[in-house]
Amino acid sequence: MSAIDMKTPILIVDDYKTMLRIIRNLLKQLGFDNVDEATDGSTALQKLREKAYGLVISDWNMEPMTGLELLKEVRADTQLKELPFIMITAESKSENVVAAKQAGVSNYIVKPFNADTLKTKLTAVVGDF
Repeated sequence: MSAIDMKTPILIVDDYKTMLRIIRNLLKQLGFDNVDEATDGSTALQKLREKAYGLVISDWNMEPMTGLELLKEVRADTQLKELPFIMITAESKSENVVAAKQAGVSNYIVKPFNADTLKTKLTAVVGDF
């Protein structure tokens, strides 16, 4: 597992603008400035196919394409299938965790969370930074 470069582009996906801002600020606190946003899964997928990202952090609950559907699309795409993918959800229900794991999620964060939690989850996925 290679450590992530702080300049690596990260895509954050959430249909809630406030959450995008929170995640962007937490990433900035951790030293990541190269952050793009998408407000739904289909826009995210389009961006992922146009630019090389080092990581996706996506909310679960979105319309019309959920985070889980986005994850499945990413894992089914030969160009993207190795991409680290962290899912954020307000639900800690075990069936959600299982569904995400089966779909190939790299890690899972339950809201609310802080920079420390994000750093721990990121380190588990991409190595030390």
